[in-house]
Amino acid sequence: MGPTPSSANDRSERKKRNAKTTIQSLEHDTLCMIFALLDFFDLARCSAVCKYWNTIINKSKLLREFYAKQKQNSTYFSNKSTCSETSLKTYLEELAMEHHRFSLQEGLINIDQWKGHSVGFNQCRMKMGLILTGKGDKVMRLWSLESYKCVEEYSVPDTVPLVDFDFDESKIVGLVGTRICIWRRNGKRSIFPSNEGTFAKGLCMRYNDPEAVVGCEDGTARLFDMYSRKCSQIIRMRAGPVTCLCLSNDQLILSGSSLGSITVSGILSDQQLATLRSRITIGGIKTLCYNACSHLVFAGSTSGYTSCWDLRTMRSLWETRVSPNVVYSVQHLRSDKSTLVVGGIDGVLRTLDQNTGQVLASCVMEGNALSSSQKTYGATEKRKGRRLSEDMPIDSIPKSYRPPITCLAVGMKKVVTAHNGRHIRLWKFNS
Repeated sequence: MGPTPSSANDRSERKKRNAKTTIQSLEHDTLCMIFALLDFFDLARCSAVCKYWNTIINKSKLLREFYAKQKQNSTYFSNKSTCSETSLKTYLEELAMEHHRFSLQEGLINIDQWKGHSVGFNQCRMKMGLILTGKGDKVMRLWSLESYKCVEEYSVPDTVPLVDFDFDESKIVGLVGTRICIWRRNGKRSIFPSNEGTFAKGLCMRYNDPEAVVGCEDGTARLFDMYSRKCSQIIRMRAGPVTCLCLSNDQLILSGSSLGSITVSGILSDQQLATLRSRITIGGIKTLCYNACSHLVFAGSTSGYTSCWDLRTMRSLWETRVSPNVVYSVQHLRSDKSTLVVGGIDGVLRTLDQNTGQVLASCVMEGNALSSSQKTYGATEKRKGRRLSEDMPIDSIPKSYRPPITCLAVGMKKVVTAHNGRHIRLWKFNS
């Protein structure tokens, strides 16, 4: 039997109310004394806990004083009057990204894993302190990133397969068979199939509220409006199947093919704008990822290459062969312009430099992977991660230590991975 989240919402709400009461019961002066003992990074993290703490920290000017000290050797920041809210926010973001990069590249690795499904699953998404997993059995499960408990689950109709999915704060959006389906998170959980949502076989989907874009076997990308529940547009992307998709912030759709090229089409113009090709043969495109901050497009291929293009110039920047086999997933933390996390069939979790393609770190888990009989739902096993030297042959590492990484998602100093098995694996990188 799987987890039973029937009362998980009530428990979650009680915990939130209790936590809020505890936080606000601390006196203002006591909090100021505690905050004064923290370093800059921990203080910034505390400011994001709740509005109450954020107000105290901002009014006490602790962050600004730390910021001025950090920048006192800089001519531009030597005057405290230049410490504006905008510059402080920018500095905090840069500091967070530096910690994230350093942790992925050199930090200690702790791994938590737990049984999430009764059969193997191969897809995962992570955002807002939640992990969504599925695409093996007929259920998707939403997990708390804090407790690793299943908070909600969503059943898939028995007659159709789950192909792809994503979620936001109010709903789960899935490509199910030849339809787009919506599972509501708030209130009664139920499925709302799109009445106009039938199309040729869908192979992948990307969701950006209020639209879902489906890549189809017939070479088209179909746009569905989540509110009217209608197919609003059909764009001819290529002659062959659309194997993967990503969306840009400026109304562009990028699609990969089994021939190794990427087609760029405009939603507004309904036309192909460019074709991105590598300077060498990299195999078919298996996965795509777009960084809105740097305008860079990253791809993983069937022959083990990770590649990068600049969407502003449509030019290839680099190609790096990170694995002898398929790369299934490439992802980065939102707002991070420095690191890219890559996983594939060889089971090694790699961190790359976004700008050069250099492999910064390669990691595997210490010890054997769990067998299906060792753990039950809700039980978490803690393991250590191991960094690999550049000259270590991958074949010398037992495959039981490195099951294929079929999908991954990146958070602040953490990565969640799916392995086509029953267990969810969370990698935590500590600086």
